[in-house]
Amino acid sequence: MSGKVIGARAAIDLIKSGDTLAIHGAGGGNVEPDLLIKTLTEKFAETGQPRDLTVFHVSGIGDWKESGLNQLTGDGLVKRDIGGHYGMSPKYAQLILDNKIEAYCWPQGVMSQWLREVAAHRPGLVTHIGLKTFIDPRLEGGKLNACTTKELIEVVTLAGREWLFYRAFPLNVCFVRGTTADEKGNITMEQEPAYLEVLPMAMATRNSGGIVICQVKRLAQAGTLHPKQVKIPHTMVDHIVVHPEQRQSVVSDYNPAFSGEVRVPVGSIAPMKLDERKVIARRAALEIADLPRAVLNMGVGMPDGVALVAAEEGISDRITATIEQGITGGIPAPGVIFGMSSNPDAIIDQGYQFDFYDGGGLDFTFLGMAEADQRGNVNVSKFQGRMPGVGGFVNISQGAKAVVFCGTFTAGGLEVKVGGGRLQIMKEGRFKKFVPRVEQITFSGELAAELGQRVQFITERAVLVITKGGLMITEIAPGVDLEKDVLAQMAFHPKVAPDLKTMDARIFVEGLMGLKGEARR
Repeated sequence: MSGKVIGARAAIDLIKSGDTLAIHGAGGGNVEPDLLIKTLTEKFAETGQPRDLTVFHVSGIGDWKESGLNQLTGDGLVKRDIGGHYGMSPKYAQLILDNKIEAYCWPQGVMSQWLREVAAHRPGLVTHIGLKTFIDPRLEGGKLNACTTKELIEVVTLAGREWLFYRAFPLNVCFVRGTTADEKGNITMEQEPAYLEVLPMAMATRNSGGIVICQVKRLAQAGTLHPKQVKIPHTMVDHIVVHPEQRQSVVSDYNPAFSGEVRVPVGSIAPMKLDERKVIARRAALEIADLPRAVLNMGVGMPDGVALVAAEEGISDRITATIEQGITGGIPAPGVIFGMSSNPDAIIDQGYQFDFYDGGGLDFTFLGMAEADQRGNVNVSKFQGRMPGVGGFVNISQGAKAVVFCGTFTAGGLEVKVGGGRLQIMKEGRFKKFVPRVEQITFSGELAAELGQRVQFITERAVLVITKGGLMITEIAPGVDLEKDVLAQMAFHPKVAPDLKTMDARIFVEGLMGLKGEARR
């Protein structure tokens, strides 16, 4: 084998204190160079080196518990973080909340596109994504705590229009991952669930004069890899670390349905139980039941149930679900391994997926919400002592033609009873989600109203829409009292539609709703 193959510890020894380290991967172990992260953690625990790293990561990397960025919490290991999401790495996020490291949160799509600008030695990325959100330097500039003071984003005017300019900076080292490396250092990804931004990250690091370290599962003889399968050419790879125990995700060694090797029968996917989550997913599915060829995005958490309901109702063929990790078609995986999909039609680079999203390619998106205010602003990035960050939320919500925010009406101990065509509130949640002013603006209701974007809020008990005058309630669930269960659980007084409707009773009944037999538009 060539001299590119080295041990994990030898690879980590190449990192110097003060370096900017880019780490590839997404939640649930998706294309995560786990051995390299673990070895970096172990070396720092033993030697206290390297120190004061700037860590750059496009996605959230972790499993909500111990893996991924959760390991990089040693005192002095990280000085600064620039990331897209932190929800999968709560221990790492706590360092930021405790003001122990500087931190910036940029939209996931911006970061994946930004890498291409760094690779080409352009000054940075110009985009509309982030305007009038906390990313905008006129608000917070993406800074996450008091110790973070330097501005990395500027407002610029081009062709008479405002844009955000995300400045470029060099990457000294990157950790990327593939499935197979040949003797020259060509990398393929045949067992990975996504490509994410593996190629632009390697390219940006290499053209910054940095070191590209790639973790793979196995080695192959030079000349035996099909050139169309090579995702990172050997010209962009400095070192290879072999990890035979490399798992596809934190829940399985390898699921061939995620990598496109096989297609699993849709009927093998278990239906959701009838609870508040399914009620929300069913009401959301009504928005797309008669839309032919709609292109959708479904966020993690509550929204990913929409795809499961569509599959259960037999209308998956009427829509094309996409997820920001670069996947088109298939059924998105829920929970910790969100970002993977069974039976995908296509897998492309994440940056290109966001190009499509930013330009208006999405007909609908279904996203979660932590809190919303009377102007329709939504916060999912920082609330109640938690800091998930934005992920792809800003790109997706600002680019889609229509946005549906999905979530329970209150949070913290909410208990409901669903059945017989009705909804009963058995125990109210401790926290109101509809507040006078959100803690952080992740979605600008003001901008949406200016652009005429169609925006809905779907909960288990009510549906609301954004109007120029603020939020308006348009539907309530059967069995729910408007005054006691809806208006009294909001911290402001919304408008109520004069033709207030009752939500479809089929949503609250066991069995299929019968969407497959309904006429299409």
